[in-house]
Amino acid sequence: MTLHLPDAHGALRAYEPRTEPLAPTPGAPFTSRTVFSAAHVVADPYADTTPDSPAAVDWDATLAFRRHLWSHGLGVAEAMDTAQRGMGLDWAGAAELIRRSAAEAKAAGGRIACGVGTDQLTGPANLTEVRAAYEEQLAVAEESGAQAILMASRALAAAARGPEDYLEVYGHLLRQAAEPVILHWLGPMFDPALEGYWGSSDLDAATDTFLDVIAAHPDKVDGIKVSLLDAQREIDLRRRLPKGVRCYTGDDFHYPELIAGDEQGFSHALLGIFDPLGPLAAQAVRVLDTGDREGFRALLDPTVELSRHLFQAPTRFYKTGVVFLAWLAGLQSHFTMVGGLQSARSLPHFARAYELADTLGLFPDPKLAEERMRNLLSLYGVDR
Repeated sequence: MTLHLPDAHGALRAYEPRTEPLAPTPGAPFTSRTVFSAAHVVADPYADTTPDSPAAVDWDATLAFRRHLWSHGLGVAEAMDTAQRGMGLDWAGAAELIRRSAAEAKAAGGRIACGVGTDQLTGPANLTEVRAAYEEQLAVAEESGAQAILMASRALAAAARGPEDYLEVYGHLLRQAAEPVILHWLGPMFDPALEGYWGSSDLDAATDTFLDVIAAHPDKVDGIKVSLLDAQREIDLRRRLPKGVRCYTGDDFHYPELIAGDEQGFSHALLGIFDPLGPLAAQAVRVLDTGDREGFRALLDPTVELSRHLFQAPTRFYKTGVVFLAWLAGLQSHFTMVGGLQSARSLPHFARAYELADTLGLFPDPKLAEERMRNLLSLYGVDR
């Protein structure tokens, strides 16, 4: 049946929902790329909370979503800055998430890497306090058996006087890390508080400092995750990495070309968009495993329009669209978010996200997705 979807100008347009999904199926582990999805958490819809109170998490549904990703061969990037932290999930909740998800990963045989930051600091902090906060979180990740992702720190950005402070803090953490970690460079488009990270707002100067950190401890750096939404800068950076250090793209605008790579190399992936794209992304990577770059691009290129839509400014609210699509796909029973962030995007935004995802065949049950979209439209007063 025809749906009438609102556009950005307040008009309704007719849309005929798809009737058949693509229905990719689980398969063998990937051989050519390491791929993580930054997975969202599922809120408890029955909890009596407010947006500024500690997050109430539906642990059963949250862990079930991770099993869904693992079943398709993707790794899970847990307790990440853009996916959960700083906007609803505090350090206590993130620590519990790390412990629960790491235990579930061990039981399911899934790969997991967990974010390590400093968000337990709630006010101004000096470098010693920043380092201690990182150490506390690193210990939780390592004790759980998960690989650590050293995330960018708002507190460090505020306390650091220049590149030498980043070299000192990161050098200390890398020396004490039990296993090689992933370093995460998150740009200010995701978090404005990270402007000037690595000691400079000049990205060339910041890149040099970032590379200096890696060059001093190449044995302790498994890879880097770059989230700057600048494909050429990522390519230039990965070509300068020491041998054996991977580049994990975090570019949700240019991921097909970056993962496919060129004659000088390629990027692995740690992406928020691989939360809703999980099964389709896995299918594409398995095609790439055969050496078929054109087939990989044919599957993944059409998804970029959806990704750019979900990650449009303000980019940090992309997770609202991610959870919305998980609800439409039947991967959770409700559209309620930690911190009340289901309100962070407009009805026209949701309508376009539904249309793009449905066109791609992302919904295992298109009829269920249509019914839930109708319910949302009705809630907003669209009754035809």
